[in-house]
Amino acid sequence: MKAIVCTKYGSPDVLQFKEVDKPIPRDDEALVKVYASSINAADVEMLRGKSGTRFSGPFRPLHKIPGSDLAGRIVAVGAGVTQFQPGDEVWGDLSYPNNYGTFAEYVCVPESALRKKPENMTFEEAAAIPSAAVVALQNLRGKRPVHPGQNVLINGAGGGVGTFAVQLAKSFGANVTGVDSLKKLGLIRSIGADHVIDYTREDFTAPLDAQNPRLYDLILDVVVGRSAFAYKRALRPNGICVMVGGSMIRVFSSAALGPLIMMRERKRIGIVMWRPNDKTDLDNLSGLFKAGKVVPVIDECYELQEVPEALRYLEDGNALGKLVIKVAHDT
Repeated sequence: MKAIVCTKYGSPDVLQFKEVDKPIPRDDEALVKVYASSINAADVEMLRGKSGTRFSGPFRPLHKIPGSDLAGRIVAVGAGVTQFQPGDEVWGDLSYPNNYGTFAEYVCVPESALRKKPENMTFEEAAAIPSAAVVALQNLRGKRPVHPGQNVLINGAGGGVGTFAVQLAKSFGANVTGVDSLKKLGLIRSIGADHVIDYTREDFTAPLDAQNPRLYDLILDVVVGRSAFAYKRALRPNGICVMVGGSMIRVFSSAALGPLIMMRERKRIGIVMWRPNDKTDLDNLSGLFKAGKVVPVIDECYELQEVPEALRYLEDGNALGKLVIKVAHDT
């Protein structure tokens, strides 16, 4: 089978598109023909050997075939698989503690990591959701879930997680502000944002004045690059800031200072532990998709051999929503 293979850390240029052995499912696994996957910021971090990647693979990637989002069709099942059968259309997230591998024509997946794909979703739509949308949902429905009428700000609102977060916050009844580059503001408005901010012209954490009159009940920052004290200025009393991506040094330093800020001002700044492949979350997202409240924003679809090109585009920061990888095509 054809696959994207990564044997060392580096730029997208180190990726190889090559023939590898087709995997054989164990007793508790299903062999899935991959119809679509998608690109996430975590794929770039793993390729570059950033953040916690090197704990599992100090010198080279632990998982030779990258890719976590999955939408496909089962072609064979192990002897112990009872909930699925060949022909079932499935979706899921194969990131930790699973073994990745969706940038390939076939992948073996533990039964516990599979969910039946909603019939009303295309493979491309289904592949865009499992990682990015679940991250957005869990961060908006954490210890202080979003309530109708609250002011919510999404920093990085035009990207994969951000476009889902804007739609989810609106579906919860929030007043949503989206922050991103000028070229993405039209898209952010089109998916429901009430207000938009061009980050090159306005700092949403600046002290309040006539140019910046708004405080927020919740800030979801996908491109973390500010100090904890900057976030504090932009929060209402009892407000919360949740950090998802960006500079890991900023994330952990702000999270460390968060308890101190909370003691003094009852404002919470920190991170939410991600639970990948949560069945309840995927069911909720399926229902919101069916109701037309949350729809994947797909910038472009790439072929499997074009994964390096897609990763470069994502690294450049120009992607509008999700980048999908089409692996197989229905005849």
